[in-house]
Amino acid sequence: MSGAMTERHMLGEDEAAPLAGLAARVRELTEAAVLTGVDAGEARAVADEVAALTARLRAVRRDAPPFLVTDGHRMDRQGGNPVSGVLNPVAPPVDLDVTADGIVRAEFTLSDVYEGPPSYVHGGVSAMVLDQALGMAAAHTGTGGMTATLELRYRRPTPLGVPLTVEAKASRVEGRKIYASGTIAGPDGRVTVEATAMFVTPQHFLVQER
Repeated sequence: MSGAMTERHMLGEDEAAPLAGLAARVRELTEAAVLTGVDAGEARAVADEVAALTARLRAVRRDAPPFLVTDGHRMDRQGGNPVSGVLNPVAPPVDLDVTADGIVRAEFTLSDVYEGPPSYVHGGVSAMVLDQALGMAAAHTGTGGMTATLELRYRRPTPLGVPLTVEAKASRVEGRKIYASGTIAGPDGRVTVEATAMFVTPQHFLVQER
């Protein structure tokens, strides 16, 4: 069972490090599974081994993904986040940092696991990365909220297997609404995707903060 009200286990650095290492190995396994050319018998044998490992991990199960104890530099404490969570093998991950002037930025590379059109990043993955960066930029204003609108403009295909840069910054706050914009750019500096978003702080968030 999971949800917003579920009590979360807090992981310190020493606890999180081996789990982050596990996620990294599973991420490698995912890419290997997508690209493997082994025969059917070997695929079945490996699948059985993976099933046994999965059973070992399920032996002790939390009710919800844990939170990470972080410093003031890293804003994202959700270890299970599907974009930047170091505990989540689905995440690339995108290591987002925020500067003193509120710019959220990361350099990252996406493998074939995230392919949409042949040799290019799936558009939904680009949207996911930008939504996360924009949300963190909104939160940096001190009035974070949930995505209400997200508009994307795909300027050109985003290539796989090369260094990409995502940047985002909040532009203004109007009551419970926070507006932000951001981009993804390729290694040549040319923008591949532009995004604007509006985030809204739910009323119950404000009540909880009082």
